[in-house]
Amino acid sequence: MDVVLLSRLQFGLTAFFHFLFPPVTIGLATIIAVIEYLYWRRREEIYDKMARFWFKLFTILFAVGVASGITMEFQFGTNWSEYSKFVGDIFGAPLAAEGLFAFFLESTFVGLLIFGRDKISPTMRFVSSVMVALGSTLSAFWIIAANSWQQTPAGYKIEGGRAVLTDFFAAVFNPSTWPRFLHTVDGAYITGAFLVMGISAYFLLRNKNIEIGRRSLRIALVFAVIAVFGQFLLGHTHSVQVANTQPAKLAAFEGIWDSEPHAALNIIGFPDKDQETTHLSLEIPGLLSWMVHNDLNATVTGLKAFAPDERPPIQATYWSYRFMILAAGLLAGLVLWGAYLLARGRLYNNRLFLSAALYFMLLPVLINEAGWMAAEFGRQPWIVYGLLQTNAAASPLAAYQILLTIALFVLVYSVLLAAVYYLLKREVKKVMGEDIRGPETVPASLNPPSLGE
Repeated sequence: MDVVLLSRLQFGLTAFFHFLFPPVTIGLATIIAVIEYLYWRRREEIYDKMARFWFKLFTILFAVGVASGITMEFQFGTNWSEYSKFVGDIFGAPLAAEGLFAFFLESTFVGLLIFGRDKISPTMRFVSSVMVALGSTLSAFWIIAANSWQQTPAGYKIEGGRAVLTDFFAAVFNPSTWPRFLHTVDGAYITGAFLVMGISAYFLLRNKNIEIGRRSLRIALVFAVIAVFGQFLLGHTHSVQVANTQPAKLAAFEGIWDSEPHAALNIIGFPDKDQETTHLSLEIPGLLSWMVHNDLNATVTGLKAFAPDERPPIQATYWSYRFMILAAGLLAGLVLWGAYLLARGRLYNNRLFLSAALYFMLLPVLINEAGWMAAEFGRQPWIVYGLLQTNAAASPLAAYQILLTIALFVLVYSVLLAAVYYLLKREVKKVMGEDIRGPETVPASLNPPSLGE
């Protein structure tokens, strides 16, 4: 079997599993900081209970995210040794910065909130929650800076067959760092907000913990509205950057084969690699040229401008990108609906919306994964864009060794995922058993769905 393909499969598996957790914890940490701020300012017991509950969920997700991230990084030395030799001088710097300036900051204050919450003042609790949110966001910055260098290399020279760092700031703040960071972190805010919305909706549907459910739902919905509609601007900015620095990736996103002015924005279609066309393409003429170049008549580069062996895999890139965009539209519709209900005073009693919030709670997680796959598939066949191809970066391993570790990863990650579900469910059921009610409840006649019952 193809060793490079197996190594890619293994790294993709570990990265997919790891990326389930950081976006949730980044978004959830920020919402917890908002709740801690409200407790600090108002000293209402309900905000204390809310902060404690959401932080328990955060710690479960944080722990698994840390463990899976360490496992993923080990593969740079095991499965991708040739890549590590080529970029080690550059790639190691932002990873070290992430550990020193972000992870230690985040984990220190996570520990303080776990073990010292009842021994510190509300002011220090608020400060600690802000530090956790800041640390998680800084961690994302350094990881994305490292990955962005692979997409748009800068601040280096090739010496002795290796990429050598010549300008740290140029490498860190390469052309794609800021667009990708803002786009990714905003996606994390959306993910955290939808998790809070979904669990809060579950409380209301079950007629338990009404006050926690109401207040958490309101905070998360406002957060989600801002983040979802901010994402349209940030996603557009990122697309413009891709058009300018990775035109082959943009062409694969849009299923464009011929370079042409007045390029149409493809809504949906069926790319055909063999015939080099996109069948049944639903398009808006000129819109892509205007969106990425601010000119209806600007030329957008098509896939035929690149050699066949330098084109991204069209099906994987096109459809992962399509899922991200179309599912994001569904999220936008959901938060608009929620905002309307909130303005009309009908948010907490609308069974249909609460059920939708519950069932679509994890959709942002899938959107994040689809966006990551689109970005990584779209970079192929390069592991470092324009410098090192993926098939030259893998370690010379035996195929059976990789297959064995893939099987072990699947087993371990399945157990971990089951444990995460069990622990999260236990915490939700536990706080429901406390039944912290407010003055207003949702009618029991709603007969809501249960959580695994």
